[in-house]
Amino acid sequence: MLAVFDKSVAKSPDALNAPDHSEAVSALKNGFLANHFASVHPGSVIINLGSSGVMAYSLEKQNPLLPRLFAVVDDIFCLFQGHIGNVALLKQQYGLSKTANEGIIVIEAYRTLRDRGPYPPDQVVRDIQGKFAFILYDSSSKATFIASDADGSVPFFWGTDAEGHLVLADDGETVKKGCGKSFAPFPKGCFFTSSGGLRSFEHPLNELKPVPRVDSSGHVCGATFSVDAEAKKESTGMKKVGSAANWSAHY
Repeated sequence: MLAVFDKSVAKSPDALNAPDHSEAVSALKNGFLANHFASVHPGSVIINLGSSGVMAYSLEKQNPLLPRLFAVVDDIFCLFQGHIGNVALLKQQYGLSKTANEGIIVIEAYRTLRDRGPYPPDQVVRDIQGKFAFILYDSSSKATFIASDADGSVPFFWGTDAEGHLVLADDGETVKKGCGKSFAPFPKGCFFTSSGGLRSFEHPLNELKPVPRVDSSGHVCGATFSVDAEAKKESTGMKKVGSAANWSAHY
């Protein structure tokens, strides 16, 4: 799976920028990275998000234990890889049909946060038990919601391209193609939103601190993020504002 979001939609953390950013390209220009993805994955599906970016997925060469799914509901798009262990419980919690898959569950969890808060977003992600990574985009509000499970069970990478756009994929080489050295594994046990940036759902009260990532050649390649046990965040409860509140705009 692949997603490239314009920097106006999702700003990459500054720490992902490597000192040597010369190998990075514009991932969105002329559909560069989406075209590369399609060439590597024949039969892939490309979702054009207009000026906001692009998403893509392929159902070929899957790990049967960590399958890829795509779902869309009311202009909300979700790429999901992995599996959820407590599917039945979450379907009941969100009032979903028995046929709903993991992608639909993530979309409904997001819609609950967006429309029927206040709920702590870290609790919503923490309630999803299993091995997973997902990328969600809400085209109505131009908001992203991205997460990886607590163990980092699904290969998942992110980076920043030459123009500062956010690139995400389950394949490190794809991200590297657009971002050069400015990429890293997506932090396990964390989630990212357009307005709130990167947060830990395991330790929601703590700040995250970047740690430069060094490759086998000794070059700095982006950064990993770890929980700062000393630095505490302020309260982050979501407040619903008005009848059509968008939680992501207030978080």
